[in-house]
Amino acid sequence: MKVRETRSHSRASSEEGRNLDKGKQKEDKDADQQQQQLQQQASKSKKPKVEGENGESASKISQEFQEFCKATRKHLSIEEMRRILEANEQDAFDSEDAVVPRCQDMMFYGALEKCPICQGQIDRTSSNYECRGAYSEWTSCTYTTMNAPRKGQPIKIPDEISDNSIKEWMKRQESAGYPLRELSSADKPLAGFVISLSGRLSRTHQAYREEIQKNGGRVSHDVNEIHCLVVSPVERERGGSVRVADAMERGIPVVTEKWLIDSIEKKQWQSLDAYDVSDLAPEGRGVPWDKMDPGEEAIESLTAEIKLHGKRCVHSDSRLREQGGTVFEKDGVVYSCAFSQYDHGRGNNEYCILQLVQVPGKNVHLYYKQGRAGEDAMADESIEEWNSVGDAVREFTRLFELFTGNECEPWEREKKFQKKKLKFYPVDMGDGVDVRHGGLGLRQLGVSVAHCELEPLVANLMKVLCSQEIYRYALMEMGYDSPHLPMGMLTDLHLKRCEEELLKFREEIEKASTSEFEARLLWDDFSSKWFTLMHSTRPFGLRSYRDLADHVAAGLERIRDVNVASRLVEDASGHATVIDPLSDRYRKLGCSITPVEREEEAYKMIVKYLETTYEPVKVGDMVYGVSVENIFSIQSSAGPSYEEIKRLPNKILLWCGTRTANLLRHLQRGLLPAVCQIPVPGYMFGRAIVCSDASAEAARYGYTAADRPEGFLLLGIVSLGERMIEISTVPEVSANKKLEEEEEKVSVKGLGKKRPEESEHFWWDADVKVPCGRLVESEHRDSPLEYNEYAVYDPKQVCMRFVVAVKYEVVAAGAEG
Repeated sequence: MKVRETRSHSRASSEEGRNLDKGKQKEDKDADQQQQQLQQQASKSKKPKVEGENGESASKISQEFQEFCKATRKHLSIEEMRRILEANEQDAFDSEDAVVPRCQDMMFYGALEKCPICQGQIDRTSSNYECRGAYSEWTSCTYTTMNAPRKGQPIKIPDEISDNSIKEWMKRQESAGYPLRELSSADKPLAGFVISLSGRLSRTHQAYREEIQKNGGRVSHDVNEIHCLVVSPVERERGGSVRVADAMERGIPVVTEKWLIDSIEKKQWQSLDAYDVSDLAPEGRGVPWDKMDPGEEAIESLTAEIKLHGKRCVHSDSRLREQGGTVFEKDGVVYSCAFSQYDHGRGNNEYCILQLVQVPGKNVHLYYKQGRAGEDAMADESIEEWNSVGDAVREFTRLFELFTGNECEPWEREKKFQKKKLKFYPVDMGDGVDVRHGGLGLRQLGVSVAHCELEPLVANLMKVLCSQEIYRYALMEMGYDSPHLPMGMLTDLHLKRCEEELLKFREEIEKASTSEFEARLLWDDFSSKWFTLMHSTRPFGLRSYRDLADHVAAGLERIRDVNVASRLVEDASGHATVIDPLSDRYRKLGCSITPVEREEEAYKMIVKYLETTYEPVKVGDMVYGVSVENIFSIQSSAGPSYEEIKRLPNKILLWCGTRTANLLRHLQRGLLPAVCQIPVPGYMFGRAIVCSDASAEAARYGYTAADRPEGFLLLGIVSLGERMIEISTVPEVSANKKLEEEEEKVSVKGLGKKRPEESEHFWWDADVKVPCGRLVESEHRDSPLEYNEYAVYDPKQVCMRFVVAVKYEVVAAGAEG
């Protein structure tokens, strides 16, 4: 076997850990001195000590504890500390860095009770007590407390520990009583600190101001009184504001937004050094993506190489692809796996790649790479060439079991898998090509249109829908843009598993205890589960139904639609032999697309409908208007035809919002119901197809970013059925389920705060109602909806009729957030 190590970064223990494992000191002089110290500690501990009692302060107890720690390091080896912990029913099988302070804390203050949530080990930190156990196989327990109960029992010293000074000290301590440990408050981790904010962050300055104040801190614009300045790396690299320059001149720490998020999330002031941005490399290179400014991350993500674009793809970092290497396959098993692990409790977010690669004329190679998401430079990586295929396969299966705690064969053949604590979970890759790699590149877009036999406007539409960039942006926007895991090429089974976990959690949180802490644990556990199944470069702790809608349900639908695009576009990036890739993909689309001429009545009607029911979209500090670029008449084979929908009752022309990355799936497979019911706008109707009579509502979904002004809106003919239910509040889950199961075609109208003026409505094509009219205030001012929304539960009640290509344009600057 030959081994070529491409990169390896071992995780060395701390200097303190290395120094602790020296065993007992044998010099008589040192032993006498330490015994005297221990006796002095015991003599001072005649009764429980707390701050303010008999003039003794918490600082004095802390000083005594520090002296005691120095003494125990001299008298006890690491192995002896483990034995003492085990004798007192404390976790003794942790790292040295955890065992030493745990044993010292127990011997001085008394043994801690187990975690009331998971029965795990509780350890003290500088500001609180934290559980080190696991809440489930997906996440570490996040239980914290300021007053962890102690057992109040004598500390047991095993007989095999022969150091009499330790035993003598413990006897004295037992008779004197253990002191009470005083901790600083962790309820307000920013207490006493003054923070300044600069630049465009992921949340408005006002939102952060409220959060900082809630956690004990204060926001100030005066550089002379602040402790740190929170700023984006991209602003600092571009020169920043005057405030940034002043802070740097005064030596005030300039840190990323992630520092503020972590300090609040972990309820503990984080080290400023770990988030400092004053020494960033030019253009942010080498900065982990989760610590980048969103704009800077977008640049990195949109231009990054997709290193693994499918199960049969050889990871590009192995450098075996250039040698003609292919993924090894034997007896129906493809030896290529990608793994993910996100543990919200511990803050771990890692990926792992494991492949067997056959290179022509050479032996089989085993490639392995593991690292934290966004920190590629620190990943562990190796390539091994094996003379024996059998040995290589056995090593692959051994590593699979090591990483996951599961056997390889049941997973690869039957997809049977059980998540294990602190282990990876497989990301089930599909056999195709991720559209972020297989779509048309920027240099190919113009050429593809020039050689296309389609009508020019249709060719340009297909060019947009087959390009890499829109899908790269779509996944980057939601944080599902890892270059190492092909999130645009997952199996249907994996997507189905994700949907099932979402539905399961939706039921669990509905039935959850009213206890805020228990509910938080459920959210933490699901956060770990979700961002393990759907690997993200920016995972976080989900906390609300709004988070569930925006980042989980919408994320699943986005990834599902990008996967549909990947299967239709395949590899159009120049590696294929198709001369006219756009026409080829158009034929596979199964949807007729015809430009609507500007002189046609349908074109004029749609423009009037859009302009009349539109209100400017406000994004950040800017306000955007919208103008029509082109309109296309469509007929998809996936849904009911125009002739079929005309035979249904109560037809109405309604707007549907879509992102560009979702449009290809809409055209090929029709509009699909939402994945689940969530009590927030967009998902409050349950598994329904939702449209609106206001183009303003659809436009909000279609907008992406200032540098991507092009978007699309859909117009569909919807049959409201024989019965329509009107509501102005969020419906109960049970009510939605009844509607989903009804055989009769029904609809629900959510009454918004604004509605089109009914006197201006008109009919189109004989019996299709067009609710066109100026937007006016309705009587439903307390409605959760801004505009009217219509929900139907049968896809056969909706016929997509038009695609409206629009352009968003700045019309005004809003007030600063």
